[in-house]
Amino acid sequence: MVLTRERPGELAVKLTERGATVVHVPLIAVAEATDAGAALNDALSRLDEFDWLVVTSPAGSERVAAAASTAPGVRLAAVGTATAGVLEGRSGRPVDLMPSVQQAQELADAFVAQAASPQRVLVAQADIAAPTLAEELRRAGHDVTVVTAYRTVTLEPDRSAIDGADAVLFASGSAVEGWCRAFGTSAPPLVVAIGPTTAATAEQLGLKVSGVAADHSLEGLVTELERVLADFREAARQGSPRP
Repeated sequence: MVLTRERPGELAVKLTERGATVVHVPLIAVAEATDAGAALNDALSRLDEFDWLVVTSPAGSERVAAAASTAPGVRLAAVGTATAGVLEGRSGRPVDLMPSVQQAQELADAFVAQAASPQRVLVAQADIAAPTLAEELRRAGHDVTVVTAYRTVTLEPDRSAIDGADAVLFASGSAVEGWCRAFGTSAPPLVVAIGPTTAATAEQLGLKVSGVAADHSLEGLVTELERVLADFREAARQGSPRP
């Protein structure tokens, strides 16, 4: 099973626990922001001026956790379990808000549902992050400051690394885009997406999607992989075309 994330992390653990062999083919790496973190450091130095600190990746959590540990009055929000785990572990504080589905849109929806009055929100995210989260929070009347916590750089993968792989899992549209930059439309027999947005990106770029997780989470992604893999193997056993 091919994973393209910078860090295999929780997804790799889930796959390994189910007996899969994980092939890690990172397509991006994390680097310091172009301003060497000046904007982030300035915002974090004024963290007490905000009501919420929101992070959307483990790399973002790493860069804000120290400040979060010294600002107990600022509530914390994270997009998913991996991001929350890093933030909690490094700050020594629990995360106050995390959506059940690990997507920026879901985090925005959960935040809007919880925050009845306008809030001052600091969002720390990657340079290539979609504006969805900030736009939704602003639309709901919140005062949002967005800072680049880090930037992403493209890696040139070993093309032979995916030879013989059964499946590739995509947890974001940007992961699909990175794959297509590196490999074009070449892919393992099974392509599994975490949700419809990611699947749509894959289809638009010429990849045939075998399955889309019903539960748009890492656990849902693994569950969907198990389903399509079982169908694929049964079809192969019966000599049927690929499902």
